[in-house]
Formats: sequence, C-alpha cells, structure tokens
Amino acid sequence: MIDESTDETMTTSSDQIAGKVPRDAAAWQGPSNVALVLIVALLVVAGTFALLAVRHHDQQDGTSSIRPSGIPASVSTPVADLMALSPVPNRPAPAFTLTDQNSRRLSLSSFKGRAVVIEFMDPHCTDICPLVSKEFVDAYHDLGSAASRVVFLAVNVNQYYASTGDMAAYSREYQLNTIPSWHFFTGSVPSLKAAWRDYGIEVDAPNPKADIIHTSVVFFIDPGGKERYIATPMDDHTKAGTAYLPANQLASWGRGIALITKHLIQQ
Repeated sequence: MIDESTDETMTTSSDQIAGKVPRDAAAWQGPSNVALVLIVALLVVAGTFALLAVRHHDQQDGTSSIRPSGIPASVSTPVADLMALSPVPNRPAPAFTLTDQNSRRLSLSSFKGRAVVIEFMDPHCTDICPLVSKEFVDAYHDLGSAASRVVFLAVNVNQYYASTGDMAAYSREYQLNTIPSWHFFTGSVPSLKAAWRDYGIEVDAPNPKADIIHTSVVFFIDPGGKERYIATPMDDHTKAGTAYLPANQLASWGRGIALITKHLIQQ
C-alpha cells in the first residue's frame, strides 16, 4: 500500500536563512518525495503507452521499429514479424529415423547437404496444419531452381492415425505430394514420442475422437544438419470456427520460408 502522507518538514535554502526570500514564498512547500515519485511514475506510464502506440501504428502500417537480430537480410522485418522468426543456437538437429508416406525408412541425416524445413503435423488436422501445408507448397514454387536443394518434412503427432496410408492421404489432399522432396514421417508410438520430446513438441491426444492439440513450430536446418531458425505458424478463425489466413499472409509465409532456406543453402 502506498503511504500518501506528506513530510511537512521544510528544508530552507541559504537565501531563506539570510532573509532574502519573501515570507510567503518561504512558506510554500514543494511536492513531497512521495508526490515526486508518483509524478515520475505517471510520466513513465505515459511514455510507455506512447511507445506502444507507436509500435502498434508501425505494425498496422506493415513496418516495425524493432528488428530481431540475426535474421537474414533478405527477409524483411514485416515478414520476420509475421513468422515470429527467431535464430536458435547453432547446434545439431535431433536425429530420428522414421518411415515416410511412401513407406521409405529414412533418417534425418540422409538429407545432409540440403536445407531442411520441419513441421510436426496431424494427418487429421483441420486447423493450422493445412495452412502450413499451403505455405510449404507456395515456398516450393517460390524457390524456383533452388528447390532441389531444399527438403520439406513433417513428423506425425497423431498416434491414433499413424499408418503410412494416413500420411499419404493427407499429402494428396493438400497437394504436398507435388513437392518432390516432401516426406511425411510416421512410425511406432515410442519412436514418434521420442521425436516429439527431442524437438520440444507437446502433444495432447486423450483419445482417437478428440482434437489433437500440439505445439506448432517450423524448424529450419542448414545443409550441415544444424538448427538455425524457428518460426511460429499462425491462423485465424471464421465465426463458424474454420481456420484461415488472408491470402497475402499465406503468400508472405511461403516467400519467407523460401528466402530463409535460400539463405541457408547459399552460406
């Protein structure tokens, strides 16, 4: 609780002691220490609101006054902000060996020499996973001739639908099979859970009929097999509950993924 009492002790100046200051002026007391603290606090709060207003205005205009450090120069600040793009410690990506939608058993290390984009997806998802899938397809096309040096992967987070057929059906539905380097990996529940744990993915799947709630993060791995960046997918919902993103944001995500992977393969 703030003590709002004032200190009525007046400190006199040398002029007052010498009688040079009028009596009425000497009798006036300035703000107490508590009052000064409150005034300073109010100024700080006002300044904070002004800064937030400026930042909000910048975001509305598609610009940002603060650019995260370590972001590739080719990725604009608005796109980096949209993707919540962030560098991560330059360390080896956690290894795994799983089976893709075409029943090929592959290890992550088999993709060394190419940039790798990884997301963890639910093959029965109707929310954010289809949006990320669209962004992957857009990124593949945006890469142009560089696409042969980039691999797009997903790891299954739905232990109740874990067959290669489930992975293949999802890949066809969202046109991911049009990406030559696309792999939707699945495997035994213990091997899937090990991958989730190693990448920090939380999965809540109480039963086969429940919605699968899981961490959604895109990982960018360089040709040497090291983690370099992460991004956080986003979505919005209609009044009916359908997930969507405006077309311009989907396109920006695709371009952003392409630019980041190009940066990785050109280093």
